[in-house]
Amino acid sequence: MADASTTPPDLQQKYRQFLDLLPLTIALAGLPTSEGRLYGEDQIEGRGMTIKMAYRQARNIAKECLSGS
Repeated sequence: MADASTTPPDLQQKYRQFLDLLPLTIALAGLPTSEGRLYGEDQIEGRGMTIKMAYRQARNIAKECLSGS
């Protein structure tokens, strides 16, 4: 990541939001840890897609909770 003094504020905010939602994202994704084994390229891509979907859901959950819905 670039030095914080050279990173645009909106990117810093998005990164902070990502980090804040990371525990919920990981919980929603439900992926097991690798326990030392290496994954193949297709497995990594699949896990990445799962995390992306879980992050979108975590972000939606946070928005709903913060809006009082």
